[in-house]
Amino acid sequence: MDVVTQWVTTEWTRRSRGGPGAALRSAVPQGFRLPARWRSVVHEVMITERNDFRPIESIGAEPPEREPGLARSGLRLVRADKGVRVELLPARLGDPSRGRRPSAVWLAPGEWLRWQVNYRMSGQRIDVGRGEYRQDTLNIAVGPADPELFFGEPTRHIDERGLLR
Repeated sequence: MDVVTQWVTTEWTRRSRGGPGAALRSAVPQGFRLPARWRSVVHEVMITERNDFRPIESIGAEPPEREPGLARSGLRLVRADKGVRVELLPARLGDPSRGRRPSAVWLAPGEWLRWQVNYRMSGQRIDVGRGEYRQDTLNIAVGPADPELFFGEPTRHIDERGLLR
């Protein structure tokens, strides 16, 4: 079963917690145009403070599943005849802690999900130049997707964004 995956990742530091930086960060879209009609693709959009919150896009044909990293969310998929079971896996070093998390979501062909989560990276720096804060937005659709699909309203929306201090 075809799965179209779009990760929109925004990273920032304390400098963008207020003022002009916060305005730029807040204006980042939750979904981007897919490059073309794809049956199965991973579209990643990285938006960072150090790049003045301008999107940098990449496309891959690799499987969409990925293990969570120290600072990035992972994705677990289970394919079945009726659709795809989607589960976002939180980054290993991000706060706030998430005691009770939403369960995985079943998507039928033609449906799509937007799952959002944010983090404050605490402790030692993840690597040189990384932001202290991060938001991952997963847009995922089952079946072929129109290039403008992720501009609309999702079939399901899970918002795990918490207060970042």
